[in-house]
Amino acid sequence: MAQPLTTADERAQLLTNGTARASGQGIDPLPVVRLFTPDAHATWLLAALDPADGDTTWGLIDLGIGMPVLGTVKLSDLASIVGPRGQPVMRDRYFSPARTLSEYARLAQRDGSIAD
Repeated sequence: MAQPLTTADERAQLLTNGTARASGQGIDPLPVVRLFTPDAHATWLLAALDPADGDTTWGLIDLGIGMPVLGTVKLSDLASIVGPRGQPVMRDRYFSPARTLSEYARLAQRDGSIAD
């Protein structure tokens, strides 16, 4: 069985950020969770979860093609992805954010990928 993409605590923080974002607050949170494909070069730094559907996340998306972007992706879609060697998207259990999402985005856009 695959590990869940978020823990209960991460999901609660994502929803808190998502509620603030949905209410129009200009937030720049720390990313809450880092997801990645262990057998490809895709990474997602997720910061908020839409409280309306509980599935659409917002964060920094790096598909490994040199064009990281802030955007949305559904957790259900991420859960269905497998890499070229059959590995599913995984949660980085050791991720500890070092900067705000906008700073990760600025650096990733400058460098062409998420650095850490």
